[in-house]
Amino acid sequence: MNPNLPLRLLRDAAAVITVGCFLFPLVWWGLTSLKPAHAIFELNTTNWFDFRPSLANYRVTLAAEGPALFASRQAILDSVIVATGSAALCLLAALPAAYALANFGFRAHRVMVLWVLFQRILPPIAVLVPLVLIFHHAGLRDTRTGVILAHAAANLPFAVLLLKSFFADVPREVAEAATLDGATPLGRLLWIDLPLIRGGIAATAVLCFILSWTEFLMALFLTGANVRLLPIQLSLVVTTTWGFTAALSMASLLPALVFILLVQRHLVRGLTMGLGQG
Repeated sequence: MNPNLPLRLLRDAAAVITVGCFLFPLVWWGLTSLKPAHAIFELNTTNWFDFRPSLANYRVTLAAEGPALFASRQAILDSVIVATGSAALCLLAALPAAYALANFGFRAHRVMVLWVLFQRILPPIAVLVPLVLIFHHAGLRDTRTGVILAHAAANLPFAVLLLKSFFADVPREVAEAATLDGATPLGRLLWIDLPLIRGGIAATAVLCFILSWTEFLMALFLTGANVRLLPIQLSLVVTTTWGFTAALSMASLLPALVFILLVQRHLVRGLTMGLGQG
């Protein structure tokens, strides 16, 4: 008998239990989204599987076959546009900044890295009041453009630090060989570094998308009657109508889950990174 077998079984059992603890609320929420109202609000017993699954809750929230308060198609569309736009804008600004921090040495290099890190640590509530006033006077409040700009600015430090670690992992020999062949810094970025870290770029884009998709505080103060994002819509439907809330919650989890599964290997590498070489 392998002497390490009991330890291995104990480790596997602990892993299964831990994953089960995290997955149980999602499974229960998924079951709730398929239950009719009478199965959700049974007082004397917990109804696990003794009900006929129904998509009625999804039809009310996603297909607008019910009260207008629970119709969420516009909120989903606004969230997709805002999350996609903010992730694209964030990448556009973060790529050259991260490339410069990873490859070019200058006097204030470490100070700049620490400044970017400080911006990531700064809580959004600290800048929310002046941000709302600025956006109001600029005509950007309650617009998709305004929320895209706000989310991109909030996620930019995170994207810079993450991409900097990927750029720092590009072998220096490759960069030196490209320079000897006459490549400019811009040429190295476009034709060498970007193809080599495309997995890291995808992971960063997904994380920026998810951070925007789930952000609540800025969305609450920067939106109104014209723009309504999913976190705000969920806060409105969280009443005694748990079936509608569960259906909308499960629908909002789906895009993030799909993107995470597509780039999970790069996400693990990015989330376990250090700060590069400072």
